[in-house]
Parts: sequence; structure tokens; C-alpha cells
Amino acid sequence: MDLLIIQIGSYLLWFPLQILAMAAVVRCGIRRYPLIILYLVATFLAAVAQMPAAWTSVVSHQRVQTEWYRRLHYSIDGVIYVLVLVLVISLVYRASARLGSRHLLRFGLILAGLLFIGISFAIHYDSKVAYVYWMKPWTRDMNFCAAVLDLALWMLLLVSREKDHRLLLLTGGIGIMFAGEAIAEAIKSMAMHFGRKWARDVFLGGHVFGILADAVFLYIWWQAFRKDDTPRPGLKAPVVTAARL
Repeated sequence: MDLLIIQIGSYLLWFPLQILAMAAVVRCGIRRYPLIILYLVATFLAAVAQMPAAWTSVVSHQRVQTEWYRRLHYSIDGVIYVLVLVLVISLVYRASARLGSRHLLRFGLILAGLLFIGISFAIHYDSKVAYVYWMKPWTRDMNFCAAVLDLALWMLLLVSREKDHRLLLLTGGIGIMFAGEAIAEAIKSMAMHFGRKWARDVFLGGHVFGILADAVFLYIWWQAFRKDDTPRPGLKAPVVTAARL
């Protein structure tokens, strides 16, 4: 019953913020932020696609339906985390636009990202077991890589002379999401070491913490795009000429 209430609360909190963030990006211009709107739309559709399976899994507690939900969940997570990694690389690409060594930096980041994804996949992939068992550690590695790149991006923005406040908010929001998910998973893992009396409460607490971190992330992104930062040409001041006497 507690998990059902948390699930309903997460929908009531997450979906409105997601819609507000998407609407704000659309107002600012899809062409200016194509990967951001792609990420927001993809996560929105992923949540909608998983909603029936998640609801059935919570209500029925049947093993077959839970296993099917896990397969769907990890498959979608694989796509989303690849998209997150590409998104963070694109933000680094944007932030390094005025650096003298930007070409070398961009090439190195893209190459390192692709190598990391490929090497991690080669390490975890196992054709002898169901993909659910190797997909989770692979997506975890991609999430870690994206978090490291986001931290590097944050440091790059802080030392920059000209501050891009929107990019700072976007980077900070992603960092909060990464940190929140990591803390939530740590709390859930700690639940295994508690007794039966407290294990479920600790696990649910970690689940709630992750939901709140995602909500804060979406709220920050919504605020970042609420106002368009496109410079607008100002009105020319009227020329006043002295009248001849």
C-alpha cells in the first residue's frame, strides 16, 4: 500500500514538471536545444510506456509481471542513459565554444565517450544470460561516465570569464539528478543490512529520495528555460538636435 501511494505521488509530481520543462524549451526554440528536447520527450514517453507495467507490478505483486516490467525498464534505461551521455557531451561542446583548444577537447571527449561505452559493453555483455543481468551494470557505467563529464563541465563553467547562467543551471540540474540517483541507490542497498522491521521503510525512503531528486532536476530545468536569453535589439535612442536661435 505504501509503495502504491509513493507511485501515485511520483506521477502527480513528475509529469507536471516534465510537461512544464518541455513547454519552456519549446518556447525558447527547439532548434537551439535539439538534444535537450529529445531527452525530455524520450523520458516522458518512456515513463508513459512503463506506467501500465509499473502499476500492475505494484498492485498484483506477480512474479511474471514483475519480471516483464524489469525487462522493459532496463531496456528503456539503456536507451535513456546513452542519450544522457550524449547530452552531457553536447553541453561540454557548447561550453567550450570559446576555448582556444576546443577542437582537441571536443575530439577527446567524443572519442573517450565512445570508447567508454564500447569497452563497458564488451565487459558486461554475456550472450549466455538474459540481457537484464548485463544491461543494468552497463547503464550504471554510462551513468557514472556522464556524471564525471558533468562535473568537468561544471568546473569548466565556473572558471570561465563569461558566465552562461542557463548552462550553469542545466549542468547543476543534471548534477543533482546524478547525485540523487546515486544516494537513492545507496539507501536501497543499505536496506539489505537492516532487519525485517526497518528494511522496507529504508528501501521506500531511498525510493522517495530518488523521486524528489528528479523533481528538483526538472524544476531547475524549467526555471532555466522560463525566460528566453536571446539578446534582443534595443530601441535606438532618438537623436536630439539643438534648435538654432
